[in-house]
Amino acid sequence: MAPIRTQWTRLIRFIAVETSQVHIGQPVDPILDVGLAAWNKQTIRAYEISGSATDPAAQVTSNILTVEKLLSPLSREEMKVVRCLGLNYSDHAAEAGMAKPAAPILFYKPLASMIGPNAPIFIPKVAQPVEEHLSDYEVELTIVIGKAAKDVSEADALDYVLGYTGANDVSFRKHQLTTSQWGFSKGFDNTTPLGPVLVSNNAIPDPQVIPLTCILNGKVLQDGNSSDQIFNVRQTVSFLSQGTTLEPGTVILTGTPKGVGFARKPAVVLKNGDDCRVWLGNGIGTLVNPVIEEGRYSAKL
Repeated sequence: MAPIRTQWTRLIRFIAVETSQVHIGQPVDPILDVGLAAWNKQTIRAYEISGSATDPAAQVTSNILTVEKLLSPLSREEMKVVRCLGLNYSDHAAEAGMAKPAAPILFYKPLASMIGPNAPIFIPKVAQPVEEHLSDYEVELTIVIGKAAKDVSEADALDYVLGYTGANDVSFRKHQLTTSQWGFSKGFDNTTPLGPVLVSNNAIPDPQVIPLTCILNGKVLQDGNSSDQIFNVRQTVSFLSQGTTLEPGTVILTGTPKGVGFARKPAVVLKNGDDCRVWLGNGIGTLVNPVIEEGRYSAKL
């Protein structure tokens, strides 16, 4: 099967100044870090894309719109399901004191947990106090599936990928380590930023060369590369498609490198007022999100 071909290279979803409506588009500036620009309130212009984000036939038009508010590349309605891999970097498994998995560790996120650029990461009361519950960051390369995939081979797996974006798999370690099932501890409402840009698979022929970092309050705490994944993108898509249809719009978070907060001495936790940024190379850019603890509202919005 042939790879998906998109007319666009970098896709963003946004509310436009000109219409006050939601649009998708391709940034006019091909190298602009759109997420950082949005956080810094810089002017962002985009060629409007006709069609939907999950439709490979969507066309880039000549109509230029100005971004009023940057949103996640996919709406919650467009995300068919959010599947996530745990312990997918050897260095992260080692720092967590956990064995390297023999097969991908899979968990799911509720769509209500997904948020976009600049939106606050909301720490609920059930995960407070943060020093006890160990609220944590995790930068992750994220796959978006573009056509139905079932029982695909590793050799053909990339043919089903629409593109790649970034995510911050915010986690609450006390809840996570209480049970072998991670869905509860990683699925609270409004805790998983996604974005800022969806980069076409055509622009990233090799997803195993993507640098990724997490910066908390100006300090780099994670600095990894997707080349260090235990199960690479081909293996992940193939494995998850066995006996299971991955529908267009399926979102797959692929794990995080070392440097997470709970493994540090002393532990580093996300807390009210923090500025958390994850950055991925190859045109994806910076996902900036303030942190708010329920009952406290001093974060920059």
